[in-house]
Amino acid sequence: MNYLPANLKKYRIAKGLTQEDVAELLGITAQSVSKWERGESYPDITFLPALANIFETSVDLLIGMDTIRAEQTRFSIHQKAVAFQQSGDYDMAEKTYREALLIYPNMPGMILGLASTLALKGDTEEAIELIERGLPLSANEKQKSTLRAALCFLYLKAGKEDKASKLASELPHTRESREVIQPLIQQGLSASQIDENIRTIILGD
Repeated sequence: MNYLPANLKKYRIAKGLTQEDVAELLGITAQSVSKWERGESYPDITFLPALANIFETSVDLLIGMDTIRAEQTRFSIHQKAVAFQQSGDYDMAEKTYREALLIYPNMPGMILGLASTLALKGDTEEAIELIERGLPLSANEKQKSTLRAALCFLYLKAGKEDKASKLASELPHTRESREVIQPLIQQGLSASQIDENIRTIILGD
């Protein structure tokens, strides 16, 4: 029912109704409708069909099942792609994310998922471009932390040592931290060592 309060308000406003109008149609108080919209209480389940009828929508849309299903679909896409990554089938992981981006073109999770796959494949320039594009859009702190760390090594691989060092100095105190990554950058790693660090960060090996 997490989506219900916002949806009740959204559909009511879209229909040009006040809380008092909805209350009158249901035979309840405007205060009850106000509490529903603030998430302080929820309508009895028997009110849902009447509310859907008033707003000319479905109960599923009213309670946010469309949003819930979309979230489940996106989670399923990530699970599938990560399984391909972990089995080393980067081509299929890339295909999964590229197809998902046709449906969710501005979803940071999909952008960064493709970036991580390309990083694992060794497509450095596009991986850098996608990470730089996706990081500001993402609210997933774990994913952002992981990909910032990977980005340090991608910059290094692309010959951008100054960018790698600057970004590493801004990393938090975790496994993907400046204490771990800055010394590695200064060591002068081989291409295979850089790739191994990218794999370790992204796949957690």
